[in-house]
Amino acid sequence: MPDTIIQPTIPTTPVTPAILDSLRAIVGDKGLIADDQGKEPFITDWRRTRVGNASVVVRPATVEETSKVVKLCYEHGIAIVPQAGNTGLMGGATPWPTHQGIVLSVGRMNKVLNVDPVGYSMTVESGCILQTLQETAAAHDRFFPLSLGAQGSCQIGGNLSTNAGGVQVLRYGNARNLVMGLEVVLPNGDIWNGLRSLKKDNTGYDLKHLFMGAEGTLGIITKAVLKLWPASKDVATAWLAVRDPQAAIEILSEAHSASEDNVESCELMSREATEMVLRHIPGVQDPLKADTPWYLLMQWSSSRPKAEGAEGMSEKMEQFLGEQMEAGRVLDAVISQSESQARNMWKIREGVAEAGRAEGPGLSYDISVSVSKIPEFIDKGIAAALAILPGLRPHPLGHIGDGNVHFGFGAPKGMDRPTLQQYAPAVTRAVNDLITSMAGSISAEHGIGIEKLDELAHYRSKIELDTMRTIKRSLDPKNIMNPGKVLRLS
Repeated sequence: MPDTIIQPTIPTTPVTPAILDSLRAIVGDKGLIADDQGKEPFITDWRRTRVGNASVVVRPATVEETSKVVKLCYEHGIAIVPQAGNTGLMGGATPWPTHQGIVLSVGRMNKVLNVDPVGYSMTVESGCILQTLQETAAAHDRFFPLSLGAQGSCQIGGNLSTNAGGVQVLRYGNARNLVMGLEVVLPNGDIWNGLRSLKKDNTGYDLKHLFMGAEGTLGIITKAVLKLWPASKDVATAWLAVRDPQAAIEILSEAHSASEDNVESCELMSREATEMVLRHIPGVQDPLKADTPWYLLMQWSSSRPKAEGAEGMSEKMEQFLGEQMEAGRVLDAVISQSESQARNMWKIREGVAEAGRAEGPGLSYDISVSVSKIPEFIDKGIAAALAILPGLRPHPLGHIGDGNVHFGFGAPKGMDRPTLQQYAPAVTRAVNDLITSMAGSISAEHGIGIEKLDELAHYRSKIELDTMRTIKRSLDPKNIMNPGKVLRLS
């Protein structure tokens, strides 16, 4: 909620003409964007609800150039906002309006440096587009599992800096679970080379985990060694109309054994969220046209190809869904018969963020609770929000296998954004208080950035906040690296 956040104190040292000349000497004319029109995409967040400022956008082409840029900024106390694909939803890559320093974009560092299919790893630069990495892995008969709606434009450096989640967390874990090593430029410009493709390395603190999830406040990720998996050879995707969220988590619980531990994804969709996508995303088809309030998108996959005459994933899923219909949990279902049908199902799920932006003003909460508490949270959370603003239109959905619910609401019909913002603090407090009472998290996968700066300060303990501040001050004593994000220093 942008209007309710008081800006923290951040360095305001300007980029002088002499410093601009020094930056140009490092990165060349191709690496600088100083005109207002060129800077606009870099200082505006993805939702286009927050606009910041920057003297110049710097786009280094190598880690050496990045190091020189950061050393120059460190020497002069110039603030740096690191940025990858700028697809985040919390404002973590968006400068504050008073930011006088630079945006440092890693987009020109976009090479796949090495693919090791035998060792199941891939070494890449941080500006690589996520979808490019998925396709590169597939070209080597391997699989990189990080998958999210923005994969055609988000960059791996941002994915790692925010510890991105996505639809495969159930089976493969968050972004930090997909990394073997990192290269990072520290706030003083030093380069830490931790590009080790080791699965076991018990030599002290595991430094790479400091930088994943830190949202660029402790350094700039420039390269990564990523884990790969065998490519899927037998995949079954289904769209289910389910009785309610309780039925959904019971279906998932039983699906693990029925699939022989091959459940890859399990996504809960409300009818409201589905209809929002159908309204705003071209070319999407309703898989069932069932007038029921809850749906489940489930995918099973195996790296073993289906043997001739043997039972494959689709047959196992069909038998399982028949049993779930008899139990009353599944009301109707369709299993995709082609790649295009499966892709249509996934397009519905992946189109929610874009559809939400097109729908108009809204409130969105990225929360997590234990899987068994999801139905209770949805019921109580909707009731708490509607008690404050009765006309809100709930459209919850989530990665229910990992307890992550994207708890969204459209504004009451006819209500504009400024009016909605008047109610936002009370709704936020009610939702987050409920989450905390259920031992959940106020940010499951989107991070903190600017949007949840004060919420983190409110809900995390003094010990946790003080420890995080100690780490920040130790690595970034001048507070130049993405200042005013994630953590208030005072």
